[in-house]
Amino acid sequence: QVQLVESGGGLVQPGGSLRLACAASGSIFSIDTMGWYRQAPGKQRELVANIITYNGGTDYADSVKGRFTISRDNAKNTVYLEMNSVKPEDTAVYYCNGVVATTWKSGWDNYWGQGTQVTVSS
Repeated sequence: QVQLVESGGGLVQPGGSLRLACAASGSIFSIDTMGWYRQAPGKQRELVANIITYNGGTDYADSVKGRFTISRDNAKNTVYLEMNSVKPEDTAVYYCNGVVATTWKSGWDNYWGQGTQVTVSS
């Protein structure tokens, strides 16, 4: 019913920049929050950044504060992650998450994208 499609991953050198995008589509009545999580090999999935769609409030993992910026375009149901000063430890699969209601009475459900690989290496 709801699809989240990520784009923008790839290989980037340490200290470089990368921009991820995630577009939500399908049977969307309302979106509460959208965010980015990541999972490195052998590690648990962790929150990177989250944004509240109606007021733009944000939350970041300590490890990315000051380097990454999350933003949204509500008209396009799209969230972005601007990644600057990237480090090798940022290497992971990045997943988009959306908390979405499909009707006015359905309640909120969690949706995930397929993930996009980000590799930081020289």
